[in-house]
Amino acid sequence: MLALSLVLVALQQPVNPQGLPAQVADTSPFRRLNLPTPTMIREGSGRPGPRYWQQRADYTIRASLDTATHTIAGVETIRYANNSPDTLGYLWLQLDQNIYKANSRGALLNPTDARFAGRGFEGGYTIEYVRVVRRIEKAAGRTPLATATNGTVMRVELDRPLPPGGRAELELAYRFEVPEHGSDRMGREQFPGGWLYEIAEWYPRMAVYDDVRGWNTEQYLGQGEFYLEYGDFDVSITVPRSFIVAATGTLANPAVVLTASQRARLARAVRSDTTVAIIAKTEVGQPSSRPAGSGTTLTWHFTARNVRDVAWAASATFVWNASGYDGVLIQSFYPPEANPDWARSTEYARHTIKHYSEKWYRYPYPTAINVAGPVGGMEYPMIVFCGDRAGDRGLFGVTTHELGHEWFPMIVGSNERLYAWMDEGFNTFINIYSTLAFYHDSAPRDRGNAIQWARFAATGQDEPPMLAADRITPRLLGQVAYNKPATGLYLLREHIVVDTTRFDTAFRAYIQRWAYKHPTPADFFRSMEDGLGEDLSWFWRGWFYRSDVVDLAVDSVATRTDSSGIMALVLLSSPGELPMPVDLRLTYANGATEDVRLPVEIWFQGNHYVYVRKVPAAVVKAEIDPAQNFPDVRRGNNVWTKP
Repeated sequence: MLALSLVLVALQQPVNPQGLPAQVADTSPFRRLNLPTPTMIREGSGRPGPRYWQQRADYTIRASLDTATHTIAGVETIRYANNSPDTLGYLWLQLDQNIYKANSRGALLNPTDARFAGRGFEGGYTIEYVRVVRRIEKAAGRTPLATATNGTVMRVELDRPLPPGGRAELELAYRFEVPEHGSDRMGREQFPGGWLYEIAEWYPRMAVYDDVRGWNTEQYLGQGEFYLEYGDFDVSITVPRSFIVAATGTLANPAVVLTASQRARLARAVRSDTTVAIIAKTEVGQPSSRPAGSGTTLTWHFTARNVRDVAWAASATFVWNASGYDGVLIQSFYPPEANPDWARSTEYARHTIKHYSEKWYRYPYPTAINVAGPVGGMEYPMIVFCGDRAGDRGLFGVTTHELGHEWFPMIVGSNERLYAWMDEGFNTFINIYSTLAFYHDSAPRDRGNAIQWARFAATGQDEPPMLAADRITPRLLGQVAYNKPATGLYLLREHIVVDTTRFDTAFRAYIQRWAYKHPTPADFFRSMEDGLGEDLSWFWRGWFYRSDVVDLAVDSVATRTDSSGIMALVLLSSPGELPMPVDLRLTYANGATEDVRLPVEIWFQGNHYVYVRKVPAAVVKAEIDPAQNFPDVRRGNNVWTKP
C-alpha cells in the first residue's frame, strides 16, 4: 500500500520532462535583479545601443527684466527635432512657474514657509501666444496653435503631425513675476545697493519625449527637480544699465556691456590659477564699472552649446572675481554684504572643476560660475547659486556640491524628477573625494561615513532611493537621495570592490557612455557590472530598491585538535537582510592576530556560515569589521571572546 500511495502521489505531480525538481520562487538576496529587457536602444552591457535616439530642442530667447515690477517678459523660439521613430501630433512643454499659482498642486503640498514653496507668493506664467513658424523660401508664416494647460505642463496641438526626422519651430510670448523665494531654486533678495536676482525655470521648456516612457509629464511639485532635452541656446537679456549679468554660456557682446578694463582683467583671469578681481569691492556700484552710454538699459547676449538649460543672475551690487583652469573661466559673483569667506569662492570653484575634470571626466564648458544670493544651493549648466551667508567649510561644501552637478545631471542627463539619487547621490559621492583632496583628510566626516549611516538606518526611518523624488518624506530627502546612494557607492568602491582602479574605470565609462544622453537606473547598474565584472544584484536591490540593513555577527567559535593541528570553526551569521563581505580578525592565545577577508558569496546558501581554518593557537577573540568600514546597525554581536 505504501508503494502504491507513493506512485499515486507521483502521478499527481506536474509533468517535468527534464526530471528536475519543480521550480520554486527564488527569494535569495542574490537572485538576478529584474531589469527591463535589453534592446538595440539600450543594451544589456549598459551602453546606448546602435538605435539609441533622443529629441533635441534649440532655443532663441529675447527677455527683459523690469525691476520696478520684478517681471520678466520674453519671446522665445523653439526649434524641436523629432529624432524618435514616432509621429507626434502634439508637444508637451514645462511651465514650472505655474507652481506659484495659488491653486497649484505644489502650493497645496508645500506649506508657505517650506523650502520648496513660494512663501505666499501668487504668480505663474501668462502665455500670450503660441504659434508655429512655417518657412516658405525667404518668408515665414505664423499660425496660432491651440493649447491646454494642466498645472505645470502645457499641451500644444500641432497644425500638422510631426513625422520621424521632422522639425517644428514654435514661437511663444510669455511673462511672469519673479518670486522672492522660488522654491529655493530661484528668487530675489534686496541689499543696500538694490535687488539681486537669481533667475531659473524662467522660460517655457520642452518636456522630454524618450524611448522609456514617451512624454514625461510629471508635475513640478517642488521637491523633484528637472528632466530636459539638450540643445543650443541664443539668449539676450535686457536689464538696467547699472546691472551686471552672469549666465550660462559665453558672453557674445563683451564690448557692449563691459568696460575695457573689465575685458582685460577677464583675459588675464582665464590664464591665472589665482583669483583676479574683475569688479573689486571698492568698485561696486560705481559709474566707472559700467560702459559709457546714455541709455537706461543694456542687453547682455549669451550663447551656449549642447546644454539642457540656461539660468542667470543680475544685480547692480556684484563683487566679481575670476581665475582659470585649462581654458575654463572660473567666476564668482557676490554682494559686498555676503559672508567674507566668499572672497575664496573662486578658489573653491577652481579646485572643484580641476578635481572632477582630472578624476572623472573633463569639464566641457567654457565657464563655471558661483553666485551668492537668496538660494541656498541650486545648479544649472555652467552656473550655480549658493547661499550668501555660507562660509568656511560650509561654503566649500555647497560650492563643490553644486558645481559637481555639472557632471550629474548636466553632462549625464538623468531624470531627476523620478530618480533624484542618480544626480544627487552620484554628485554627493564625487563630493566626498573633492573634499578629502581639498582638506587633505583621510576619511569622510559625513557623507560616505558608514558609522553615521548605520546609526540612521538603525532608526528604521530609511526609505528606498528608488522612490520618485516627490514621494520621499521631505525631512528624509537629504538622507535618502543624497547620503544613502553616496555612502553606498563609497562602500562599493572602497570596501566591496576594494580595487579602486577597477571601480573608477567602470564609473568613468558610465559617464562617457551616457554624456549628453538620458540613462535610466538599469543603464547604470548594467554599465557598472559590465566594467567591474561582477553581478551586484544583491547590492543594488538591498541598497537602492529596498531599506535592507547590514547586521553581521560572530555567533561562536569552536576548536578541534587532531594530528594535523588546531582547527578553528567560526560560526558567522547575517541576521540583517543585506549581506556583505566579512572582514574577520582572529586573535590567538599567543597574542597574535590575523585578518581574513571572506567574500559575500559565503551567504549564497543562507544567512549562516561556518568558517574553518587551521590556526597556530586557540582563538580567544573573533571580531567582524574591526575597522568599522561597513554600516552594521548592531555592533554588539560583532565580537566573540572566549569565556
